[in-house]
Amino acid sequence: MRTLYHLPLSPYSRKIRLVLGEKRLPFEAVVERVWEERPEFLAMNPAGEVPVLVEDNGLIVPDSSVICEYLEEAYSDTPLLGRTLAERVEVRRLVAWFDERFAQDVSGRFIGERVMKRISGRGNPDGTVLREGYAAMKPHLKYINFLAENRNWLAGNFLSLADFAAAAHLSCLDFIGDIDWSKAPAVRDWYARMKSRPCFRPLLGDRVSGITPPDYYANLDF
Repeated sequence: MRTLYHLPLSPYSRKIRLVLGEKRLPFEAVVERVWEERPEFLAMNPAGEVPVLVEDNGLIVPDSSVICEYLEEAYSDTPLLGRTLAERVEVRRLVAWFDERFAQDVSGRFIGERVMKRISGRGNPDGTVLREGYAAMKPHLKYINFLAENRNWLAGNFLSLADFAAAAHLSCLDFIGDIDWSKAPAVRDWYARMKSRPCFRPLLGDRVSGITPPDYYANLDF
């Protein structure tokens, strides 16, 4: 059985869980407490970060972007990058935007302060960092809402890795109750469609000690 080392509220881990589910690739999910710096895990990924995928044949694939490219090449029956060069450029652009810019400005702030500090015992959230995250979220949600209003899916007329990257980050924020969905109705409708996909069900069942998601978190219709 292939194994995915992950954290439940890591957007990068969630992205890989969604992609594996969409491609119908069975896997065992193993929670890795990265702050413990377990030697066996560091031997697999010296960066000490999740996710890390270990294939049946022992191949170790670290880093969510590397894992996604690997899965596209190794399991191409369900393509998630698009068919044409232009489509693939747009998908990769949006994935990078979510995994880098959105993470830096928004999701990384909230997850770092509200989740990682709690579960690793590093103290209380920094109010200044959270306020900066809330301020940054407004223009980001506005842009995602624009995409959702004008396209069938975020990158165009096809479901793609961009949708799974976005859903991974937004689902983490939704779990900790930090999204006002009324401010982005088109994003809310798109996210409801994403939540309805079979690959999303395991994420809706996630629970983290000490953190209670909103009552609507697991509801497909909010």
